[in-house]
Parts: sequence; structure tokens; C-alpha cells
Amino acid sequence: MKKVVVAMSGGVDSAVAALLLRDSGHEVVGVTMCLGVTPAEGGKAKCCGPREIEDARRVCRALGIRHYVMDFAMDLEETVIRPFVAEYCRGRTPNPCVTCNRSIKFGSLLEKAQAWGFDGIATGHYAGIALENGAYRLKRPKDLRKDQTYFLHAIRREALESVLFPLARLTKTEVRGIAKRAALPVFDKPESQDICFIPAEGHEAFLRGRGAGIEPGEIVDRQGRILGRHRGVACYTIGQRGGLGISSPTPLYVVQIDAARNHLVVGEKGDLRADGLVADQINCLADSFPEEAWAKIRYAHRAARCRISREGDRLTVRFAEPQEAVAPGQSVVLYDNMTVLGGGIIQEACIGNN
Repeated sequence: MKKVVVAMSGGVDSAVAALLLRDSGHEVVGVTMCLGVTPAEGGKAKCCGPREIEDARRVCRALGIRHYVMDFAMDLEETVIRPFVAEYCRGRTPNPCVTCNRSIKFGSLLEKAQAWGFDGIATGHYAGIALENGAYRLKRPKDLRKDQTYFLHAIRREALESVLFPLARLTKTEVRGIAKRAALPVFDKPESQDICFIPAEGHEAFLRGRGAGIEPGEIVDRQGRILGRHRGVACYTIGQRGGLGISSPTPLYVVQIDAARNHLVVGEKGDLRADGLVADQINCLADSFPEEAWAKIRYAHRAARCRISREGDRLTVRFAEPQEAVAPGQSVVLYDNMTVLGGGIIQEACIGNN
């Protein structure tokens, strides 16, 4: 890969990615993806706003590389935001960053870069790509605290050979040090970890602003007894404890979201434990899934030992030890040590013999 498009967010990670590629002899061009994100009723955008675009432009100017701004607003709306709203209305908890990475960053942007005559794209993600036995593999990075492979597992396998992750062997501290020594203008810029299109007011405000049809309903226990009222099932997620507005001698958690009945089902902590899960929309980054692996059911979740079986586009994962708060709509990502095997979208938790 000689000619590379670097996705420039205006942050320090993508800035250092571009710096490292330039210094290693690549022909580098910076592209900032304008996603059309505007906060409700004014305020500051979390990404691709004027400040972020200007920061990316300043970095590219400092590096002596070209910088372009491209409009991906329609892509975000069609492939990420609308499905995100629909999933919440179904009582599920989607992960829009997974969809965005697969469809936009490593989908639409990669296709455009190759159409321009570039060999591939690079980003400031903390992840790695390795060529092993003639095949490209997605790998965990050196800085496991910043590991972003959970959000990257859905990248199409055939795209891996056209992707570079220059920060694979660096820690966040080292990245900031490189940026500071190179006098990059964003070396001390704070990082943003929020979903880019969600306003400061939160998910509920965004969904209501989208006319999601959020209706109050009943909070019930596992026996169906009414305990209180909820604001709308889209405002909650599996495992949530706070914000229920009900009193109980023991802590209660959301254990099920019944969107069809508009019920929020609550139970005790033990009711959150699942022996396994069923997932679909499978993306396999290996030749095949092994019988045993490690599974993450959330980004911040510690990987759990599991057994895997697959039938077509249906993946069943059985944990060695029960896991809490398996949330339909989230991703399950499978690992073999430092290698990402792939994953899918959780459809249901397996409780007991289910």
C-alpha cells in the first residue's frame, strides 16, 4: 500500500496515524468525513463540526499533505441512524459504531478511496492487521485498555488487506508523546467517546426528537405483577438499575424489554445471568469458527470463555460461566488470544435450558 487515504477526525489519534504513514514513505491524503451531525436546538457538535474540520485541516497543513472534506450524511442517515432508532423502538440496544465502521468508514470511504486510485485507507483506531499464513487477520493492539476491535469486528474480511492501523504497536501515552514532539496542533486535545449523533441531552431526547413514538407503560416483575410505570421502553436497556422509580427491599434490574406489550420486566441481579446467547448477521474473519473461544458481549466487558456452534447465519454461544446483562441488539465478538475471529448481533439470551 503506497497511496493511502487517512480518515481524519480532527483528533490526536488520526493525526499521528497520518504522521507515521507520511514518515514511512506513503503518499498520504487526509479526508474528514462530514456526517451531517447537528445537535438538537443548537449547541456544539460532537464530531465533524467546523472545529473538528478545522483541526484536521491544521494537522494536514502541518504535515504537508492534502486535506479534503467529504459528505457522508446520507450514508449515516440511511445505514446507521434510522436502524438505530428502529432497534430502540423494538426494545433492543443497538451499537451504531459497529454499523458505521462496516458500512461507512471501511465500506463507502474505502470504495471511494480505491476508485480515486488509492491502495486503501488508514484510521487512528487502536487495532492491528497481520498477514498470517497467507490471510489477513484483525488483531488486538498493544494498548489493550484502548482496544477498539470490538467495534471493528464487522469489517468485511476481504477489506482487511486494504486497511492500515498505524497505532497498533503504540499506547495512548506514546501517541500523545509523538504528537507533542511533532508539534501537531491537537497533541493535547481531549478525546470523545460518545456516539457522535447523540446530543448532550442523551438517547431519550434524541429518540423523542426523531418521533420514535415513545409511550409510557407498565413495569412488571417476572410474575407479571405491576410495580410501577416507565417512560417508554426505548429509554431503558438490559441490566439497568437506576431510573426505574420503584421501591423494593432488594435492588431491581431490567431483565427483559417486551416492546410488543410495552412492558419493562424487572428482577433481581441473579435474573440477569445467562448461560449463553444466540446471534445472527454473522461476520467471520477466520476460515471458520473454532469450537471454543473467548466472547465479549459489550465493549467494556471482560472476555468470557465459551463454546461456539454455527448453523448458517445463526451462531450459538455457550459460556463456561454465566454472564450478566446479555442485551439483544448489542454485538458478541469472538477472540482467540490476540486474534479477532468475528462476531454477530445478539438476538436473544439463553436462560437455563433455553
